[in-house]
Amino acid sequence: MTKINPSKSIDHLGEFGLIDHLTQDFIPQNASTVLGVGDDCAVIEKDAKHFTLVSKDVMIENIHFDLMYVPLKQLGYKAVSCAVSDVYAMNGTAEQILLAIGVSSRFPLEAVEEFYLGVRHACVHYGVDLVGGDTSSTSQGLMISVTVIGKVEKDKICYRSGGKPTDILMVTGDLGRPYLGLQILEREKNVFLSNPSIQPELERFDTLVKKQLMPTARKDMIELLESLQVVPTSMIDVSDGLASEVLHLCNTGKVGCCIYENKLPFHEDTLLMASDFNLIPATCAMNGGEEYELLFSVAQRDYPKIQGNPHFTPIGYYVSASEGCYFEDNSGVKHQINAQGWRHF
Repeated sequence: MTKINPSKSIDHLGEFGLIDHLTQDFIPQNASTVLGVGDDCAVIEKDAKHFTLVSKDVMIENIHFDLMYVPLKQLGYKAVSCAVSDVYAMNGTAEQILLAIGVSSRFPLEAVEEFYLGVRHACVHYGVDLVGGDTSSTSQGLMISVTVIGKVEKDKICYRSGGKPTDILMVTGDLGRPYLGLQILEREKNVFLSNPSIQPELERFDTLVKKQLMPTARKDMIELLESLQVVPTSMIDVSDGLASEVLHLCNTGKVGCCIYENKLPFHEDTLLMASDFNLIPATCAMNGGEEYELLFSVAQRDYPKIQGNPHFTPIGYYVSASEGCYFEDNSGVKHQINAQGWRHF
């Protein structure tokens, strides 16, 4: 294996730099491995018409979730949603999951049952089967690992790398609500810690908090694209912030892009709460994360099929790589896009 440059730390490399560094010397040895590391899912030969899609998602207490305000039932649902979203990001259908958990002795059986109740609700919602996994004790905290298995028709698979200059960038749903939901939860947690007699005030922030605690992967949007006979040229789910995801698409596709602030879709609650926190809504969208909306591109020839559909919003377009990746604000000023969203290290 390539030696690690002592001047570079894991923190310096970041999640995707670390993955690239650790896997750069791994060469597929089986003809059935169509694509290994580098996209939302691994792609494996299934049959003459289909590929198998496989992905793994890990969540660790106090890194990815805080049980002071995350109910275990919602956490179980979210763990499945995060995993199956990777399959939808490749225009596929999720079919099975395997679930492994590491749990400390501080959790009673009833707590673990509550977590699995959320998992079951998600499995029913997405039409996936829990077919196996593992359980282990841990010295402290809770660790969750979900492996998802799905399939996609070979002529409809979407990679991150397929976009071309002039392709139009689209996003499903709206952006920013999960990030603001997290700000609300953290604020109420701090209030409670300073004075436990004060009860959290969350009822009037329901739509924002729910988007953080119980996000929904966009299986419905994949089905809608199918009905519209639109196959995206590239696609990714928005888990680490819009800026991070658009850079993944551009880097793997060797293209640039221009994103417009005045095109970003926001829920009314996002606009109101961003003002309360003295935040710019675009900042919540670009640098937030945990949206699990789909960011994708369509060729110009397919745009009329999707144009005007309320579920999809055009936010920009691809340009040549030499033009770079830019965000144009409401004043018409262009800024180079830098990923400042969720960092795993």
